[in-house]
Amino acid sequence: MSTLDPVEPAAPWIAGRHAAGRPRLRLFCLPPAGGSAASFAVWRPHLPRGVELAPVELPGRGSRIDEPVPYALEPLVDALLDGLRGELDLPYALFGHSFGAVVAYELTRRIESVGGLPAPAALVVSAHRAPHLPLGRKLLTGSSDRELAAWLHRHGGLPGELLEYPDFLSDLLRAVRADLEIAERYLLPGPAPVRCPLAVLAGADDDVAAPDVVEPWAGYGTPPPRMRLVPGGHSYPRTHPEATLTAVTGELRRLGLQGLGAEGDRQG
Repeated sequence: MSTLDPVEPAAPWIAGRHAAGRPRLRLFCLPPAGGSAASFAVWRPHLPRGVELAPVELPGRGSRIDEPVPYALEPLVDALLDGLRGELDLPYALFGHSFGAVVAYELTRRIESVGGLPAPAALVVSAHRAPHLPLGRKLLTGSSDRELAAWLHRHGGLPGELLEYPDFLSDLLRAVRADLEIAERYLLPGPAPVRCPLAVLAGADDDVAAPDVVEPWAGYGTPPPRMRLVPGGHSYPRTHPEATLTAVTGELRRLGLQGLGAEGDRQG
């Protein structure tokens, strides 16, 4: 019998949930722009015992492809919080990659501000500029489908063969455009620290969110965290899943979270 135990899904916000043994920590994972919960499937073989992988499925992609895509951050976070309220019955951490880091951070702020809800045991932000830093490049929001697809392909976010199917590409890019519009215009006047422990990850070879623009997330934690580098470019959670999950769980252990298997204790 496999040690990869499926867990009953809670529609519609969690898709592809899996646990390694009996869950003691729930790891909510928020995908990059246009991404679906399926982008975290490659993490399953590398889960430490005691961790439940809970990939978040946002509207307008994956199993929710027929739903309207959100174009504003605040209502998205409100809906996400409502959708996850029943999921906070286990100690949990939030992981967000790229656009997902913005959503995870704002969700953490919302949980901490409303009161009456269990706070995250930790927030892990990955591969996104610190929120008070300007974008530093031309906006992609107004690009043509082909320009946007080519940019995504260059940075490992889109297979090259899809460039030959413009009709399919237009549907695929709908969620990407919505998420990018939120992420590109997201800017805070200065660091607004969260109360829960914070960990910061960056790709060693990331030329979309280079380590020097990710590192200032340190000002959003108390005490300020030290950024941890992961091998690979901007898509390192997909291209280097074991290294990424090792970095995530290593940071959670460093922050004192209980219930994780020992380092190197993976499902077999």
